[in-house]
Amino acid sequence: MAKKNKKQALGRGLAALLDDPEREIQSISDFDAKKVVGNIIDLEIDKIEVNPFQPRTHFDEESIRELSESIQALGIIQPVTVRKLGRNQYQLVSGERRFRAAKSLNFDTIPAYVRIANDQETLEMALVENIQRRDLDPIEIALSYQRLIDEIQLTQNQLSQRVGKKRSTVANYMRLLKLDPIIQTGIRDGFLSMGHGRALINVEDSYDQLEIYEKIIAQSLSVRDTELLVQKTRQGQAFKKTKNAPTEIYKEIGHELASFLNTSVAIKGNKNGKGSIQIPFQSEKDLKAILKKIKSED
Repeated sequence: MAKKNKKQALGRGLAALLDDPEREIQSISDFDAKKVVGNIIDLEIDKIEVNPFQPRTHFDEESIRELSESIQALGIIQPVTVRKLGRNQYQLVSGERRFRAAKSLNFDTIPAYVRIANDQETLEMALVENIQRRDLDPIEIALSYQRLIDEIQLTQNQLSQRVGKKRSTVANYMRLLKLDPIIQTGIRDGFLSMGHGRALINVEDSYDQLEIYEKIIAQSLSVRDTELLVQKTRQGQAFKKTKNAPTEIYKEIGHELASFLNTSVAIKGNKNGKGSIQIPFQSEKDLKAILKKIKSED
């Protein structure tokens, strides 16, 4: 194991203080709590459990291996952050990649900052601290933002203040969650950038989104190329909607007439408003019944 620096080595005495049954530290107001909380302490790895609130859902094994090699050569430069659950029990708040790397190297201890927090505070700390990291993908960040809003009951304005980002930036990330799940996966796997995703959000139809997504992958389209393709798609959708508008109106009126006359009705018309109404009947009796209903509305 690589040499620890002097500051980390001093943490062993503080760790012993936490393990002392006669001076159990469970809250920040307990005696000697300030000696421990906020300081770097060497904690036994087997006393630390992973954080169930961890916003990261994917850990790249190759990057963990590279981190392990770096730790083996240089030691753990940045301590993990844990919260105290009870005597000899701790839970990760942030630093799971370092924790995993240290475990893979069979380290007995790991340098850690100790915090005392309830579950809600722990979730908020984990989410906010992880959001600040640069290696989260855009979808992980968006999901973290969503969890802060849903589980901590923050508004977007409050959220932007907590994470130190403009409200528009927060909104842009969260809008990515409106994309088709396949496209979200593409962003997480690095096939698309956030810029591609932001362009695709402007396409309402999921089928059209996926069609453009396939073209981006197949043709290695840039963000600018994607924006132009999205613009053309939207123009086509608008034209199609305008073109089909009269047809939809005729269908709606046809259904109303069919319901009123209790028979099938077919309306045909063009965009200029000209057309015809067809009301089939099976007998003279049916025809008289239809005429009677029409006259009753006079």
